[in-house]
Amino acid sequence: MNKVDRFYRVIYLIILPFFQLFHPVRAVGREHIPEGAAVICPNHTAMSDPFFVVYAFKRQYPLRVMAKMQLMRLPFIGWLLGKAGVFGVNRNGADVTALKTAMKVLKEGHKLLMFPEGTRVGEGENVEAKTGAAMLAVRNQVPLVPVYVPAKKKWFRPTRVIIGEPFQPAVAGRKGTAEEYHAIAAELMARVRELERQAV
Repeated sequence: MNKVDRFYRVIYLIILPFFQLFHPVRAVGREHIPEGAAVICPNHTAMSDPFFVVYAFKRQYPLRVMAKMQLMRLPFIGWLLGKAGVFGVNRNGADVTALKTAMKVLKEGHKLLMFPEGTRVGEGENVEAKTGAAMLAVRNQVPLVPVYVPAKKKWFRPTRVIIGEPFQPAVAGRKGTAEEYHAIAAELMARVRELERQAV
């Protein structure tokens, strides 16, 4: 186990009692989690969503997380998250550094958690997914894993996080085109919405 995974596990165990008591997570579809590298793609409605996904995947599948850069700039918290494998992305433009970090994460065989919508989306809103997750999956030849996290999370009651079946995006060439990436991103969000219908 490397240093990042050890730090990840320590933070995981420190926060775990809080979630077990106040926001227990009930994972559905853990059998769909692939071995090896993958891009984990949940919908995003609240700042707490990454924690719900982390606890749905449990310690067996540690995640590397792409988060907004502002979070990583917070004193101490940003340092702590960085030690646990979280890295920042500048959402105002093409962030080459974040892209290289994400590519490295996948090439090393880790699971990358990123929100394809790019920002928090209110319940009932429909936002076109960004193409970053699709591009990373294609270029690294790893699967995309759709995940649904409910917008409403009730205190002291289990929150069902649904993990969908992974799928390998197919493109005509090695890198894919912008149109192909947009089509893959649309399919990804359609699969997430299908998981939402299953949760009702």
